[in-house]
Amino acid sequence: MAFVPLLGVGLKAKEQETGMAGRMDDQDFERTELLRRLRRLSGAARLMDTALRIPGTNIRFGADSLMGLVPGIGDASGAIVGFAIIYEARRLGVPTHKLGRMAGNVALDAVVGSVPLLGDLFDVYFKAHNRNIGMILDHFGVDRSDLDRPQRR
Repeated sequence: MAFVPLLGVGLKAKEQETGMAGRMDDQDFERTELLRRLRRLSGAARLMDTALRIPGTNIRFGADSLMGLVPGIGDASGAIVGFAIIYEARRLGVPTHKLGRMAGNVALDAVVGSVPLLGDLFDVYFKAHNRNIGMILDHFGVDRSDLDRPQRR
């Protein structure tokens, strides 16, 4: 799919001569696509681990903690989301040894989270999804602030 620039609108003379105005090179496109996918994964992790805050405290929790209150099904649901994040990380090219550590985080979260009461407290403090996103971002050398979308005017 080629980008056709508007005729002469805001283009520098050199760009008009080369015909390259408005085109993204492959590296820019790949970086943009990577950031888009990482934003989506980061949003899922935020929803699962830190979407809500207890007023007056710095304690944050998410859907994983709430779903964990439902015996059996809740922790399994959280693990399914965790493994979906890992699957996407594999598709992005994260190495196998890191994927194994990520799977260990999700498994630990699911196993300990399934213990009544203790597991519910554990879910609030052990944020497997955010840990895994941190590993993915670290692998690609992306800072969390890079995922912030630029303000639209």
